[in-house]
Amino acid sequence: MSDPHVLEPGTAPTPFTADEIRAGRPDGRTITLLVEPAEGPSWQRVNRFVAPDEDGATVQRWRIGTDGRRDGEIEEGRTTWLQLQGHASFPVSAVTVTPDTVELPLGTVDALRYAVDDDAGGVATFWFAPGFPGMPVRYETPAEGGGTDRTTMVSDELP
Repeated sequence: MSDPHVLEPGTAPTPFTADEIRAGRPDGRTITLLVEPAEGPSWQRVNRFVAPDEDGATVQRWRIGTDGRRDGEIEEGRTTWLQLQGHASFPVSAVTVTPDTVELPLGTVDALRYAVDDDAGGVATFWFAPGFPGMPVRYETPAEGGGTDRTTMVSDELP
């Protein structure tokens, strides 16, 4: 039997399977993220999972303004659990996976650190925490104009 963490030959195992992501993203699960671009002001984004089924869910996204309220319209789109798993699928030749811990606003968590070399010589780093199946709890990517863009999970709440 093949490993459900490996999506195709030549790719490293993903931190979560599609089934693990599905189990961890019930209806109404809401994630708040702090987005810190290398240039410009920081802001918060919210992702909420609604109407999940065996294949996927609708993900609603919006920004939070400086007053703590929604800023702008809610965007939404349907995604599959396999598509979400695929976001963490990287070529074996480009990724190094190591155990790590990461400090987050919601506490210190154990994580797997995926350091991914991009084609331009930069490294993007993703921290996936077993207790939070799905997206990374933190990720850092090289910014186009230099520096590093960082996104950090602030909260992960059930309805």
